[in-house]
Amino acid sequence: MPFAMTDDNVNLYFEEAGAGVPILFIHEFAGDHRSWGPQVSRFARSHRCITYAARGYPPSDVPAGKNSYSQSRAVDDALAVLDYLEVDKAHIVGLSMGGFTALHFGLRHADRALSLVVSGAGYGAQPEKEEGFRRECAMIAQALETEDMKTFAARYAEGPARVQFQNKDPRGWAVFAESLAGHNAIGSALTMRGVQQERPSLYQAGEELSALTVPTLIVVGDEDEGCLEPGLMLKRTIPTAGLLVLPKTGHTTNLEEPEMFNEALDRLFGLAEAGRWDSRDPRSLATSATGMDG
Repeated sequence: MPFAMTDDNVNLYFEEAGAGVPILFIHEFAGDHRSWGPQVSRFARSHRCITYAARGYPPSDVPAGKNSYSQSRAVDDALAVLDYLEVDKAHIVGLSMGGFTALHFGLRHADRALSLVVSGAGYGAQPEKEEGFRRECAMIAQALETEDMKTFAARYAEGPARVQFQNKDPRGWAVFAESLAGHNAIGSALTMRGVQQERPSLYQAGEELSALTVPTLIVVGDEDEGCLEPGLMLKRTIPTAGLLVLPKTGHTTNLEEPEMFNEALDRLFGLAEAGRWDSRDPRSLATSATGMDG
C-alpha cells in the first residue's frame, strides 16, 4: 500500500489515477479517500488525481493524543503528500473539514496551489456561533468515545444537511453511511477534538483572505444552513473567489450533485490553467446596483 510520511512520522495512505496536471482532493470529517469517486472518475481522464486518507483515518496511521491533530497539522499533511509525490503545484479541492484545509493551504502555500475549491466550509465560523460549535464538537467527540461506530454513524449520517443526499440518492447515501460506520472511532474523536473543535475562525482571517490571489471557487448547498453566510463572506473577501450555490442541496455537495460539482470544477481548472480566472472587477463593488446614483 502506498504511504507518504509526514515530518512527525505519520504514514498517510494515498491513491492516484490518471496523468496530467495534478489535483489533490481532501476529504471531509465524515468521509475518507474514497469519498471522491465521482470526481476521480471524471478528472482522471485529463488530470492526475490524488486522494489520501487524513491522519486518524485508516489505512493512514492513527497517532495517539489530541496534540497530533490540528488545522495547521492538516495543512502540513496535505503538503507532505504533494512533496512525497514530487508535485510542485496542484489544484487543491476540499469539502467541509477538507475545505478548511484547502483554504488554509492556499493562505500558507499559495505558490503550490493552481486553484482552490472550498466546498461546504464555514460551519461554526461565525463569531456568534463559534462557542456553540465548539460545544457541539465536544459532544460529538464524546459520542465517538462512548458509542459504537455504527450507532454514531446512523445518527450523524441523517443530520439536517445530510438528509438531502439521502432523499435524492438513497443508494449513494447508504454507501456514504456504511463507509462512515467503518471509520476508526478513536481517530475520529481525536480529529473532532484537535482539528474541528480548535480550528481558528475564518472571520479572524480577513486581512489574509483579502490578500489571497489564487483562483478560488466557493461551493455551498443552499440547504446547508451553517455554511451559507460564511460562503458569502468568503466570496466578498477573497478577490479571486467565485461562489457556486447548488439548489436544493445539503452538505455533501460532491456526492449529492456530482454532475454540477464536476462541471464547475472543470470550468475553474480550465480557466486557472489558462490564466483566465481573474480577480473581481472593483467596479462591481459599488453600493448602487446600477451605478447611476452619482
